[in-house]
Amino acid sequence: MTNKDLIEQFYLSFSNGDAKGMTACYHQDIIFQDPVFGKLKGERAGKMWEMLLSQKTNTIKITFGDIESNNETGHTNWKAEYIYSKTNRKVINHVQANFKFRDGKIIEHIDTFNLWKWTQQAIGIIGYLIGWTPFMKSKIRKTVTKALDKFISKGK
Repeated sequence: MTNKDLIEQFYLSFSNGDAKGMTACYHQDIIFQDPVFGKLKGERAGKMWEMLLSQKTNTIKITFGDIESNNETGHTNWKAEYIYSKTNRKVINHVQANFKFRDGKIIEHIDTFNLWKWTQQAIGIIGYLIGWTPFMKSKIRKTVTKALDKFISKGK
């Protein structure tokens, strides 16, 4: 499997709600990073996808394209469209993903997106007013870290 195929398999699994398929693309020493969860290593990165997909509803749509890769690195653009359950608001999140590879697997996965734009869509006026602040970023990070810790502890 080429690295381009690996990225494609990751996002096909994502769009099909298959967390096991996604994490099978990851190296055991994976480092994942994004504006919401921060940096996650190893099993925690896989559990994050498992947690997110366990909440998946029929309203989510994942699309991706423009995959480019070589022997060491790769990138793609992907989009998630869904209803944010806490506010019942529609979110369209455009994400740039960058990858590094080792031993035929993804060893590093960094997602980049505009968190302020996400908070505006997901939360509304409060997101617009304070979604860009370090306070809001910290609150979001603490909330998702607590949710991930709870999800992991339930699985044990």
